[in-house]
Formats: sequence, structure tokens, C-alpha cells
Amino acid sequence: MASFIIEGGHLLSGEITPQGAKNEALQVICATLLTDEEVIIHNIPDIRDVNNLIQLLRDIGVKVTGGKAGYSGYSGNTGTYSFQADALNLDYLQSDEFVHKCAELRGSVMMIGPLLARMGKAIITKPGGDKIGRRRLDTHFLGFEKLGAIFNHISERDAYEISAKQLKGTNMLLDEASVTGTANIVMAAVFAKGTTTIYNAACEPYIQQLCHLLNRMGAKISGIASNLLTIEGVERLHGAEHHILPDMIEVGSFIGMAAMCGDGIRIKHVSLKDLGIIPDSFRRLGVKVKVEGDDLVIPRQRHYEIQSFIDGTIMTLADAPWPGLTPDLLSVLIVVATQARGSVLFHQKMFESRLFFVDKLIDMGAQIILCDPHRAVVVGHDRKITLRGGRMSSPDIRAGIALLIAAMSANGTSRIDNIEQIDRGYEDIEGRLNALGAKITRA
Repeated sequence: MASFIIEGGHLLSGEITPQGAKNEALQVICATLLTDEEVIIHNIPDIRDVNNLIQLLRDIGVKVTGGKAGYSGYSGNTGTYSFQADALNLDYLQSDEFVHKCAELRGSVMMIGPLLARMGKAIITKPGGDKIGRRRLDTHFLGFEKLGAIFNHISERDAYEISAKQLKGTNMLLDEASVTGTANIVMAAVFAKGTTTIYNAACEPYIQQLCHLLNRMGAKISGIASNLLTIEGVERLHGAEHHILPDMIEVGSFIGMAAMCGDGIRIKHVSLKDLGIIPDSFRRLGVKVKVEGDDLVIPRQRHYEIQSFIDGTIMTLADAPWPGLTPDLLSVLIVVATQARGSVLFHQKMFESRLFFVDKLIDMGAQIILCDPHRAVVVGHDRKITLRGGRMSSPDIRAGIALLIAAMSANGTSRIDNIEQIDRGYEDIEGRLNALGAKITRA
């Protein structure tokens, strides 16, 4: 188990560019299973979750080239990969080893839709990932069933076999606007006979990107960017090329770092139109966020004051499906609020355990009242009391980066254990932050 040793109190300055979006990468990489032709994807981040998924595709017979060594013809972009799924190992897809590897990687769940659509069957067990409460797969399964798939529970393997001779288009209303559920059902529906309509579909930019890639591959998807998607089934898809968006969660994390311990930071090439209300959510905490072209500039924040609602009541920040505030940034916003002037209520609606990391912040001197598993009140210090360093462990990707921000702003030296969780979502984070002036070493 690796750890970060962080020497707090150093101001960060300079420029930083966000990596490719983790959540989009997991979706579009799985989409390459839908064709036997080459699919080229640019700006893939070099992070643990994505690398493990790429290796899993290699294991099942997908020809993968590119990465750090570059891809022939695109050597200027080390995040470019070529995928060609023209010789899948069907026996391995049914093996215990494959099921075991899927159980260790949450992104593997999005292989079900493509494999079901193209091969007529898939096998899945409960995937791993963050320890942030229940992350049920009912939306995925209900969608596949509506398309005509049949489920068979294999008790001795604790896995489900999903099969369908021919998926059939249908109308469906999702029980929740699940991002991965929408992605999975869309990828299954592209080969379904007839027309499929998905109402209450997730409409995050990454879902939009997936749909645009599928259309370039020959799919017929309309309603993109809305919560009503219409998919006309086709017989086959062909190769295509795709460029992944900047990671909006990393952009938000960098805004939080700049607010807490920045001396002027420019975040470059953020794809502002795809950030939604993320910049405004930080502005509600009083953080100054300037827009210059497609860059965000965060000046030094000597003081920042939390806004109130128009009627004077306490500010509340709550997560919601897109275009609402992504739950992945609440952890960072909570840390930023600890040094603001004023108080704010955070309401985490989607995951039961995601706020439990605030105990670590309380140990560092933050004034936080954890009301219940879903709500926390932060009373800001207005920089009059600095957080103090300590030893902690990262429970998930987003809490991990929030604790790293807290440690960089704290007095003294901190140690964060289990940083493999951070590595799952952030590429060479210590190297990139050290280039801005941080003092982070990997132990």
C-alpha cells in the first residue's frame, strides 16, 4: 500500500491542464467492443481504472496499441490508443478468471451492453470500486430485460449470465437517471431490432460524447443532450475516431486547490461549455473564478465569503443528476468551505457513506457537523485557524483528492495512506502538483 507524504503550507502557482475524462474513457473504451473494425481514441488518461479496463480488453482478445509509447501516426499524443475487437476469446469471456477480474473493476460493468448486443450473451458479477455505499445495478438489468434479455443466476460463481438471441427495441422509463446504466442500455440498444426510446436517460456530457462516437460508428441515436434518447437499431457498426473531453471533476479539484492554497493558477483547456454549474458552485462559496477563453484563472483567495440565498437563509449545496451539481465534487467543495467566511449545508443525496470522510477533516481542526450520512454543515474558519497536518487514509477517489487538498493547505506534515484510490482517478497527481510548488512525495 502506497502513501503520500505532504508538507503543507506551500502556495501553488502556474498552469495546469486537466487530463482526459475518466468516466468518458471507461464508456467509450467499452464501446469499441461493438465493432470488429479499428476505433482510435485520443486523450485517454493514464490512470489505474482506465489502464485496468484496457488490460481486461486485451485479455479477452482485443488488439490494443498505443499509450505512453504513442500510436503510429499519432505519436504526438501519448494518450492515443487503437482498439480492434475482431477476434474476441469467447471461452475466456465465460471463464472464472474473467469474472474475478470484472469483480475488481467497476468500469467493467459497461462491457455487458456491448457484449450482449454483439455476442448475444455476457456474464457479470458485482463490480468493485469506491466504498461509498450501495451502487446498485438494477437500472442496467431492468433496461436489458426490457430489450428482451434473460438473466440466469449462477450461485456457485455468484455471477449472472445474461443472454438474448435478438434484442428488440422498446420504450422504457429508467427508474433513475443512472449514467452507467444509460451508457450500458444505449450500447445494447444500437443492435436491437426496431426503435428504442429511453426516457429519464442521463444526459451528462460524457453520455453525449458516447452517443456522438456511436453515431460516427454508424448508430442512429437522436435526442442527444436531452433525457429522452431514441435509438434506431442497425445491423453493424464500423470504425471511427474520437477525442475525450477534459475531466470536469479534475477541473473542479484544481479550482478547489487554487482556492485553498493557490497564489494564482491557470487551468487550461477546460471545455467551459461542458462544465455546467461547477464554476458557479465554487463562486457560491465566494471563490473568484475568472474565464479567459477556454481557460479558468483562479487568483489568490486571501478571503472568500459564502453567499446566502436571496431570502437570507443558509446556503445549501446539493448533488443532482446533470445538469445539476455532480456528487463527485462535494468532497472538494466541503474542504474549500472549511476556510471560507460563513456557513454552508452540504446535502449528499446519492450515496450513503460519501460524507464519512469529514471525520478526518474534523481531526485536522475543521468545524463540521455531520448531521447524518447525507448532510453536513461546515462552519468556515475564514483562514483565522489553519488546518493541521495528520495521518489519514483515502476511502475513495474523490475523498482522497479532497484530503490531499486539505493536507496541502495545512500546517505541518500529513500522510495519506491507500493512495491507490487516488491513482484510480488522477494521473501523476503528485508530479503535476509539485510542478506548481507543492511538496508531495510517494512512500
